[in-house]
Amino acid sequence: MHQILIDIPSLGVKIYGFGLMLTLAMLAAMNLAAWRARKEKLNGDQVFDLAIWVLIGGLFGARLFFVIEYWKSFESVYDIFKIWNGGIVLYGSIIGGMIGLLLYRTLRPFPLRPMLDAISPAVALGIAFGRIGCFLNGCCYGDICNLPWAVTFPAKTSPWINHLDHNLILATAARSLPVHPTQIYSAIDGILILILLTAYYPLRKRDGEVTAIFIMAYPITRFLIEQLRNDEVGFVGGLTISQAISVGFFLFGLGYWAYLRTLPRGRFADQAVAA
Repeated sequence: MHQILIDIPSLGVKIYGFGLMLTLAMLAAMNLAAWRARKEKLNGDQVFDLAIWVLIGGLFGARLFFVIEYWKSFESVYDIFKIWNGGIVLYGSIIGGMIGLLLYRTLRPFPLRPMLDAISPAVALGIAFGRIGCFLNGCCYGDICNLPWAVTFPAKTSPWINHLDHNLILATAARSLPVHPTQIYSAIDGILILILLTAYYPLRKRDGEVTAIFIMAYPITRFLIEQLRNDEVGFVGGLTISQAISVGFFLFGLGYWAYLRTLPRGRFADQAVAA
């Protein structure tokens, strides 16, 4: 892991691995969504305006979710704004981003279901980049394991502190115990979901189906990966808060898919070509 990738003391400049990967995630997702929107006869340029609202809403939601969940760990109000050190929750980002999208749509209307289909694969790509940032930061770590691909983290990082607090290592230990690289699992998960959505895109019968698949697929994999994580406590019924939300998202996805099945077949892109 590399929390600080570049440090220029003379200029007082520090580039954090998490912040850099988060920036790359935003740029990659935004450009992929714009490319897909143009292919689907949507306004690709509008995606960049929309992205500003989605990003602001997503960052606010992601940080707010984290602050609410871990408010006891903050020593001062200033710490709340140290987003470059990590500390965002993906589900909060999705919810906040969706609110930003709907607010923007009230100002500049666009076809909702086709646009969401264009955005969904981009979100999966953003997840992949973002989780690499988590790995560089040392957050979202997994349980102790002895698998060949297990990883250790240096002293003073979150996994090391957790193991020290539980008397699993000494204060003189240079690194944490080996743990599941759940951040890498999640990055691979993002790529696999991206491949799934991209493969299904030309097969969809109705606008919205790609989004529905994303809403169902991601919670399943997130729920399973959460089983291997060690940075969240039980929330309800033995589930972490992310697992509980995953259940809710999955059920919503099922309901959304069922609703789409009641609509006549047809895609915005096909209608646009015919026109």
